[in-house]
Amino acid sequence: MMLELRKLSVNDGMDVYQMLQDIPLDENGFQNNVNGLSYEEYKSWLVKKAQEPELDGIVDGWKVPSTTYWLYADGVPVGFGKLRHCLTDALRKAGGHIGYGIAPQYRGKGYGKELLRLLIGEAYNRGIDKVLVTIRLDNKPSQAVALANGGVITEQTDERLLIWIDTKQV
Repeated sequence: MMLELRKLSVNDGMDVYQMLQDIPLDENGFQNNVNGLSYEEYKSWLVKKAQEPELDGIVDGWKVPSTTYWLYADGVPVGFGKLRHCLTDALRKAGGHIGYGIAPQYRGKGYGKELLRLLIGEAYNRGIDKVLVTIRLDNKPSQAVALANGGVITEQTDERLLIWIDTKQV
């Protein structure tokens, strides 16, 4: 199995669009804003998302620079993730540095663990020493993925676990 992490591009096509239609709009707190969009709307979304890594500081009081990536397995997109380059106080409680989702038909095959591992590596390359992943209490599979990647639970709220991962260990 060949896994590859690809940065979002304005040239991404139908294969990514189809995968994004398979991942729910909002599942376990992870937002997939492409679910339900037309192909033309998706192409416009790509243009906006491609600009997000270049944001300067906090925009609109909450938006921080971030990069979106696709996970490909043997040339087929199976999931995606977002790496936020910094955190606001609100993101330290819910959201964290990394969010990710795997298309339902590819779950249970270890792709989530590998996607998170690769995103942690990208954070390390950006000079981020530790990343925060916030996971809802009832999302046991994602909790297992974070812990398998060296995560340490530092806090539990009424809704989620806050798990920090040292990027130097991955």
